[in-house]
Amino acid sequence: MIFDALVGIFSRDLAIDLGTANTLVYCNGVVISEPSVVAIDERTKQVLAVGKEAKEMLGRTPGSITAIRPMKDGVIADFEVTEAMLKYFIQKVHNRKTLVSPRIVICIPSGITQVEKRAVKDSARQAGAREVYLMEEPMAAAIGADLPIQDPSGNLIVDIGGGTTEVAVISLSGIVYAKSLRIAGDEMDDAIVQYIRKKHNLLIGYRTAEQIKIEIGSAFDVFETPLTMAVKGRDLVTGIPKHVEVSSDEVREALSETIATIVDTIKVTLEKTPPELAADIVDKGIMLAGGGSLIRGLDTMIREETNLPVSIAEDPLKAVVRGVGKALDNIGLLKAISVD
Repeated sequence: MIFDALVGIFSRDLAIDLGTANTLVYCNGVVISEPSVVAIDERTKQVLAVGKEAKEMLGRTPGSITAIRPMKDGVIADFEVTEAMLKYFIQKVHNRKTLVSPRIVICIPSGITQVEKRAVKDSARQAGAREVYLMEEPMAAAIGADLPIQDPSGNLIVDIGGGTTEVAVISLSGIVYAKSLRIAGDEMDDAIVQYIRKKHNLLIGYRTAEQIKIEIGSAFDVFETPLTMAVKGRDLVTGIPKHVEVSSDEVREALSETIATIVDTIKVTLEKTPPELAADIVDKGIMLAGGGSLIRGLDTMIREETNLPVSIAEDPLKAVVRGVGKALDNIGLLKAISVD
């Protein structure tokens, strides 16, 4: 009893949305967000920077330093680096104290394997967690978007993150049908890189591609006059740095295939939904969450393709971590919806 009380003093519980692009941590109502990037000294294998500081180093490091994104497609690609990243976030929340042993709830894509689940749990335990709960991302996003998940009615959530797109129908605190697609924000960035390489003979980095997507990207023709952006990179013919003007129409063309795949996945999910729940979705519509839902005109496109009302969660980037945080504050709900 005394030991448990002492553990409680030193261990504020955490909810973590361990994302491919960004990791968000919820503790006592406060959310911190950092890029999922770790910089490592190759000679000493020491962690030099994590988060924003490490992201600044992506594509700009000398040979002895490597900036790594340890998450790929929503799952752990590098176990040791993920452990170092989790340790950093736990200590950051606890003001660098080392004697901490929090209970941690971590979000996972709905389509991951038992081996991948075990890797997430092991990483969190090695990083200092005393208890680890796993929650599926679409469930967390639905809670964060304030959908009535405990009611006996159908709720359709689409969570477009960095590595995965999660589409799920939820009723009575359970996932009735879910489809996890390893195509999301990163795939959009890659599509922009490939398009500019092909069309302009210009090689750009993924950070530049992400900036283009955020500033002039769209799924639908939403601009009265096309926007343009000066993009710098390396000329593939001469090898010399140069810049070109890229228009919003070009970016929309680059993104079209990826977005069409996401829309098709939503349609497949609707086809697989039981009729009673489908009737509820006709009334309630589709809820979008995750950073990908901020692509201009995406809600309009989905509305046109499905003939259903579409809304975007308040602050969609934080919907998942808000949902995990709410579950963390309600242990009964957490035990009901966590997965083994």
